[in-house]
Amino acid sequence: MSDQSPMPMPEPQTWDERVFPGRFAGETVIVTGAGSGIGRAAALRVAAEGGRVVAADVSAERLEQLAAEAPEAGSITTVAGDISSLDDCAAIVAAADGRIDALANVAGIMDDFTPAHEVSDEVWERVLRVNVTGMMQLTRAVLPLMLDAGAGRIVNVASEASFRGSAAGVAYTTSKHAVVGFTRSCAIMYGPDGIRTNAVAPGATITNIEAHFGSEHAMQRLGPYMAVNIGRPAQATQVGATVAFLLSDDSTNVNGVTLASDNGWVAV
Repeated sequence: MSDQSPMPMPEPQTWDERVFPGRFAGETVIVTGAGSGIGRAAALRVAAEGGRVVAADVSAERLEQLAAEAPEAGSITTVAGDISSLDDCAAIVAAADGRIDALANVAGIMDDFTPAHEVSDEVWERVLRVNVTGMMQLTRAVLPLMLDAGAGRIVNVASEASFRGSAAGVAYTTSKHAVVGFTRSCAIMYGPDGIRTNAVAPGATITNIEAHFGSEHAMQRLGPYMAVNIGRPAQATQVGATVAFLLSDDSTNVNGVTLASDNGWVAV
């Protein structure tokens, strides 16, 4: 077994974020995984553009730090909880006070790159519980409010592992393929009700999620792919901006899409 990182990363891209004031004015948006990485970037972006954010994360400490950076007092309401818990999903929805215009399912965890013959029950069950079941549970809890309103936007965070088998282990790859299927099903089921469902598939992104090879077999198989194809990583704010676009009415004609935000990795 190995505990090595999958591949040394080059320096991330640099960019200047441009905020569009008022894009989410009067709206309430739930963002999970909001304590760090892409979720944090998306939550701050929505709040900066006038929205009220219900920010959920398993870390109360990271949520406190996020709330301290809110552009306006009260623009970010925090809920510490785990989306794989039904009670915590109910608490997240309750914090929205009866109005949910959009939901960003960002919370997720990585696996240890183990292939099918080596994956443990613990890794398989934990990754699927958070990345798939948790996403489903919160979406299911949110949809009745959106159906009553006749409008809503849902954005799920997929991955390059949604498109290929060479980006992660079997558990994560399976979970992120499932995110795409879930997204497409919801797009078909609820599009006529005014609810759009899309996904963002990040490539290499600078976040607090650490990935280590737990398998020598996987390292030998996947290392050559990653060395050539991953490319320069993105800042979390770049992917957060993609999430914000799909959460907004700027994407009003987009439904059922999995939009790669990966510096071109999907084209390889």
